[in-house]
Amino acid sequence: MSRIAIHPLESAAGAAAAVYARITQAVGRVPNCFAAIGQLRPAALKAMLQLDGVLAAGSLSRQDQETVKLVVSESAGCDYCITAHTLLGALTGLEPPTLRRIRSGLRTGDARRDALVRFVRQLVQSRGTLDEAEVATVRTAGFSDAQLVEISLAVAVATFTNTFNRINDTEIDLPPVE
Repeated sequence: MSRIAIHPLESAAGAAAAVYARITQAVGRVPNCFAAIGQLRPAALKAMLQLDGVLAAGSLSRQDQETVKLVVSESAGCDYCITAHTLLGALTGLEPPTLRRIRSGLRTGDARRDALVRFVRQLVQSRGTLDEAEVATVRTAGFSDAQLVEISLAVAVATFTNTFNRINDTEIDLPPVE
């Protein structure tokens, strides 16, 4: 059970109600993670969603974005975000065996994706301190410098939700994943 009680969404007013309405329109409902953040700090939820909008407008594919967020979530041990990004990854077309391999740090059979997984895992484990060889490897795999910015942004967004969900022990309200 979540540590922070989520108030009924229908009782939300002002900024929280507005952001909940946008989320409901986009995905059909408000997930527990968003509900908890939004009731406490609607501006934080809105900022997080805006950052996701920046990512969506960038050149990093949705599959790559979800790969980054899944690796970060797995590294953090956030069950809520692992579930969310596994489901979102599947919606982008990543197959369940590929998603399991990403989570486990095993090769997926896609050299570019494997380079991304390795890079993000190294980035998280080293707290951002990478040697030139790591950066060169991800560039050689086909990621541009602009995409390195987007990867960093995806790490930041995932880190925020991972941290909050770990604090809150957010109850998973998503379909279970393998």
